[in-house]
Amino acid sequence: MSVSSPSNIPELNVGEVSAHITVMLEEAVDGLAIQPSGIYVDGTFGRGGHSRKILERLGNKGRLIALDRDLAAVSSAASIQDARFQIVHRHFAEMEDALRGLGISNVDGILLDLGISSPQIDIGERGFSFRFDGPLDMRMDQTNGQTAAEFIAVATEKKLVEVIKNYGEERFAKQIARSIIASRTRGDAISTTKQLAKIVADAVPKIEPGQDPATRTFQALRIFINQELEELSVVLPQCLRMLVPMGRLSVISFHSLEDRIVKQFVKGEQDRDDLPPNFPVMAKDLPKPRMMAIGKPQKPSLAEVKKNPRSRSAVLRVAERTNVSL
Repeated sequence: MSVSSPSNIPELNVGEVSAHITVMLEEAVDGLAIQPSGIYVDGTFGRGGHSRKILERLGNKGRLIALDRDLAAVSSAASIQDARFQIVHRHFAEMEDALRGLGISNVDGILLDLGISSPQIDIGERGFSFRFDGPLDMRMDQTNGQTAAEFIAVATEKKLVEVIKNYGEERFAKQIARSIIASRTRGDAISTTKQLAKIVADAVPKIEPGQDPATRTFQALRIFINQELEELSVVLPQCLRMLVPMGRLSVISFHSLEDRIVKQFVKGEQDRDDLPPNFPVMAKDLPKPRMMAIGKPQKPSLAEVKKNPRSRSAVLRVAERTNVSL
């Protein structure tokens, strides 16, 4: 195992991390149709569940490159002592550049497990969860970028509404934004997860039993701070360019915003004929599909959801690049 990362990245003491159950492990790796001597990319290493399974199926000449923006994830990769494996501290939106830096121009398969990992949620100091009182950080890459607290401290009411509504699909976005602005105006600090969770709880009517009223707001801020949807939109065309003909893309998403981006991208590459019905054109002149969906979207089994409730919203989509020239 080798690690590639910028030289100015500080060392990180990972410490105790919560157990992470890899979602749709067999299904996602099956979707890659592993070739023993192939080159594969795990774009979201996390705690390495998918990477370990890929390595099990690779032969001696196979190779696996993993990427992760989270230093804790990169540090945890030290447990994989395998010459076929390499971990790179990069955002997956930088995949193409990262792979070319390693002398790799094409790969046989790419896996993306989107969203957040259990250790990120369950370590209060990361600021992702309202269940623990910690600094309102929410950055997956804690070496750079704006924290959630810094964003909340300067964002306009309009911007707060936009983020909470668009990324959290929260119907009470206006009420929540107004409450945040009111708290700022009073001079009250909003620097911890519990402080924000209380502001949201006080602003949102209690009409959804079983779900904390802060759930959607925390999701929205996490997605915005980490630019998760934008990065997904950037990496998908890179995946198409990097895959060899018949190479596979396997993507697990956890909410409708992510899944919609993946679905529309694959559909756009599969149905490249956007001409009106009955438009006079010869079939041979129509653009050919550059990617094809493999099977239908998959959901985790009832047994998996029972074992790991966090998997219940997962959707797996698999696509294969065709032999059409790009």
